Amino acid sequence: MRRRNFFASALAPLAANAAQSNTPKFKLRYGPHPGMFRQSAGEDIIDQIKFSADQGFTAWEDNGAMRREPALQTSIGEALAKNGMLMGVFVSHADFNSNDFVSKTDRAYQDTLRQTMRTAVECAKRVGAKWTTVVPNSVNNRIDPGYQTANCITNLKVMCEICEPAGLVMVLEPLNWYANHPGLFLRSVPQAYAICKGVNSPSCKILNDLYHQQIDVGNLIPNLETAWDETPYIQVGDNPGRKEPTTGEINYHFIFKWLYERKFTGVVGMEHGNSKPGKEGEKAVIAAYRHCDNF
Repeated sequence: MRRRNFFASALAPLAANAAQSNTPKFKLRYGPHPGMFRQSAGEDIIDQIKFSADQGFTAWEDNGAMRREPALQTSIGEALAKNGMLMGVFVSHADFNSNDFVSKTDRAYQDTLRQTMRTAVECAKRVGAKWTTVVPNSVNNRIDPGYQTANCITNLKVMCEICEPAGLVMVLEPLNWYANHPGLFLRSVPQAYAICKGVNSPSCKILNDLYHQQIDVGNLIPNLETAWDETPYIQVGDNPGRKEPTTGEINYHFIFKWLYERKFTGVVGMEHGNSKPGKEGEKAVIAAYRHCDNF
């Protein structure tokens, strides 16, 4: 029997239990995102937040939150607070078609970065967020990698000028080259760790997406261990396929147990798709997290 089919059948009772109002909370702060449970909860984001809370989830993330109307941002923040959920990341800076971030350090460009982060701070206040995702754009093959790194650090320091007073933390996300994002500047946790040490700010840390790191680097737990002091945020997705845990090669049961034993209190963002469509696919996602959280 294929592994994903086994979990879908064997863990179905767990998903049914998770639908009850007295569902126990997960041990870690796994964070679903808009659309993950739309077949069960409907299209309204507030209803999806309530549904997620009812299943035992205690976090939420929304990459597109900064593009939403301010009134909706406020409603999201209020719904999360009402349901005892911690807001995770939203994306504030990510341009996959430009290498400006590692090429430019002039005042005009840096003023655009400052304005972006001012907008991010206002969004964060409304949704109740502490973290925002930053992707330092693409590589510039006409500039030595050392100079690109220096430019990246310089620009991040400028952004920290806005973030630090507001208590907002940029989390840099390394993305894999081989399956999804060829040519981006930031690829690995070790690279992000060096950059964070260079910026030397409480507002510049690492988002370790284990799906991306499994593809580009591997060595998941040793890299978590080494970069632990700079890693307040984690995202997950199994590989291959970028679906829920138990559908690929990553042993998330072991990783989640390791995080729990390390007393990780940040968000574990569910940055993946559902392996199956419809309500049954959403039940399978919940069941997979129940299985991996059972330690």
